[in-house]
Amino acid sequence: MAQRLLVVSPVRNEAAHIERVGLALAAQTRPPDMWVVIDDRSTDETPAILERLAERIDFMEVLQSPPPIKQQSSKDRLAIAAEARAFNIALGEVSWQTFTHIAKLDGDIELPPDYFEVLLARFVEEPDLGLAGGVLREPEGDGWSPPNAASDYHVRGALKCFTRECLQAIGGIQERLAWDTIDEVYARMRGFKTRTLPELIALHHRPCASADGILRGRARHGRCLYIAHYPPGWVGLRAFKTATEKPRILSGLAYFGGYVWSAITGVQRVEDPEFRRFMRRELGSRARRAVRMRIPVARVSMQANPR
Repeated sequence: MAQRLLVVSPVRNEAAHIERVGLALAAQTRPPDMWVVIDDRSTDETPAILERLAERIDFMEVLQSPPPIKQQSSKDRLAIAAEARAFNIALGEVSWQTFTHIAKLDGDIELPPDYFEVLLARFVEEPDLGLAGGVLREPEGDGWSPPNAASDYHVRGALKCFTRECLQAIGGIQERLAWDTIDEVYARMRGFKTRTLPELIALHHRPCASADGILRGRARHGRCLYIAHYPPGWVGLRAFKTATEKPRILSGLAYFGGYVWSAITGVQRVEDPEFRRFMRRELGSRARRAVRMRIPVARVSMQANPR
C-alpha cells in the first residue's frame, strides 16, 4: 500500500518562525500529502503569514482552534496541554484514518530537505516501528548546539511521527501534561518500537521548554516525570544532571521541585495500573543494563520533554 503522510502543526504566535517551517516542508524531497496547520488563537502576525503560505503551498490547509470549553488560567500553555488539544481538534477535522502516517510538527521546527523521505523509508525497513522522529539542534551563542537526543527511544513531542496502526492502538494522544511520554510508553506496551533517528537533524528555532520561561519549563519536566510514575531516585539523578545546564543549579532545583510539588499537591498521575507496572519494569531493565555496561543511570533515564 502506498504511503500517505499527514502532518499536523498546532501553532500559536509563531510569526518569527512559521514561514521558514512552511518553506522547508515545501522543499521536501518527499513532501506531505497534507499539512494541516491549526492556529490556536494567535495574537501576532501568524494568521496573516499562514494565509499567504496557503496560497503558495498546495498541500496546506489552515484551521482555527475554538476557545476551550472551560477557561483555563495558566501562563504555561504546555502545562495545560494546549498543543495536544489542538492536535486532536485538527485530526477531528480531517479523515486521518486514510493516511498511513500521522506526524506532529511544531511551528518552530525547520526540517532538512530529505527528512520525510528518510523517515518513511525507515518505517518500511522496520515494520514494527510505530513512532519515530529526528533530533534537534537549538540556538547556542552565534550558532547551533550539537544534535540533542534525550535517548534512542524517546521521540520529542515537537517532531514525532506515528503509523496509523500505532496511533489507533494507543487511542490517540492524551490532552494532559506528559502526553509525549505517555504516548510512547503505550506504544511499546502495544508492541510497537519507538525510535529517535540521529541522522535526521532539524533546527529548533526556539530552545526546548523556553516558550514560557526556562525555569518554568524545568519544573514542568519534573511534573511530567511524576505523572508518568518515575520514582524519586531516578528523578534526583536527572535533576543532578539538569543542574549543570543553564541557569546552573537553579535548573536542577526547578526540575526536582516540579516533581516534589506535584507529589505534595496531589497532581493526578496516569491511572492505568498496567502503565505503571510496564514503566517500572522498563526502568528496572534499563538500570540493570546500565550497571552491566557501567553507564551512569542518569544517562539512560527517559526525559519527559513536552516540547
